[in-house]
Amino acid sequence: MNVQLRPRVRALERRLPFECVALVLQGGGALGAYQGGVYEALAEANIHPDWVAGISIGAINGAIIAGNAPNDRVGRLREFWTHATSNTPWHWPSDSVQDSARGDDIRNFLNQMSASWAMACGAAGFFSARPVTPWLQPGGTLAATSFYDTKDLKRTLERLVDFDRLNAGITRFSAGAVNVRTGNFVYFDSETHIIRPEHVMASGALPPSFPAIEIDGEQYWDGGLMSNTPLEWIIEYGREHDHEQDTLAFQVDLWSSRGQLPRNIADVVTRVKEIQFSSRTRASTDHFKRVQRIRRAIDALLRDLHEDLRENDEVQILKTVASRKVYNIVQLIYRAQNYEGHAKDYEFSRLSMQDHWRAGYHDAVRTLRHPEVLARPRSLDGVLTFDLERDGRE
Repeated sequence: MNVQLRPRVRALERRLPFECVALVLQGGGALGAYQGGVYEALAEANIHPDWVAGISIGAINGAIIAGNAPNDRVGRLREFWTHATSNTPWHWPSDSVQDSARGDDIRNFLNQMSASWAMACGAAGFFSARPVTPWLQPGGTLAATSFYDTKDLKRTLERLVDFDRLNAGITRFSAGAVNVRTGNFVYFDSETHIIRPEHVMASGALPPSFPAIEIDGEQYWDGGLMSNTPLEWIIEYGREHDHEQDTLAFQVDLWSSRGQLPRNIADVVTRVKEIQFSSRTRASTDHFKRVQRIRRAIDALLRDLHEDLRENDEVQILKTVASRKVYNIVQLIYRAQNYEGHAKDYEFSRLSMQDHWRAGYHDAVRTLRHPEVLARPRSLDGVLTFDLERDGRE
């Protein structure tokens, strides 16, 4: 499909008081269906992002969103998640089975069965288990460095994502990955790269499960190894390239940094994952608010500065950090259920996928009921944050 380059549809055309609407998608494997539900609610509210940035499964969901027309995005996301949860030998479709699975113990047992199946066989259209363990493969081969093959994901991306559209500048797309050789964190961005399936796959190549992806002679792993959320990229890119924008950012996290004290070894494994992969969203945004308040104060002072002092070298340095821009950061963080254990990120049952999708949809709907979420901030720091879990939005 050939798509003509055209200016992005700006947020102002949708009567939102921001120059950019950003969708920030964290990594989290099978939990990523939550992001699909969030996007469905945003689309119903006629909120379409100008910039989608993702890590790991967030990059996959993000590519599907950026690589399709707005009317097709939800359908394509559903197609991906329905297919990924299609190869388990049980779907528990009847109401009676679903009713019996509501108890935490039964549901935990069923989830562990599904996770074990995914470990043994993979997920349709996503990854498949290698027939021979990597311990027995020749050194230096991809099969010797990973337990699963992800060639099915390449075909899935080629089928569900229009990469001509993704690269046409209609919706900006960014995917974070880590260079295996240098250990450096990089972003593949549609403003600086021609995005192909390999760039999306690299963002989700979590070792040792998945093989590194080669791009231009370099090998890349999952960006979540270093940073599991791209919010800083969206903020810092504008600063560094003198292209900072008033931004409404929806940050959709799949791991909560808050949790209960572990009571057994399975709880320990679960809590380690939550701490390791959570973006510590609240701490990051609190720090950003403090910094932004200083930057806006510097801007105000520089504007009142006597003209004779404006060319001073120290003043020129201050100008590089001054800012008048405003930010609304809407945090949507998946809250795991009691029956979900350490395998929740690779538990690809249809029932869990539907639960995650539904949770994301309802969380976004409940948040969007509050008009201040979409209103331009008037605070001194120019930053407003909204957190369903903390603020109890109803």
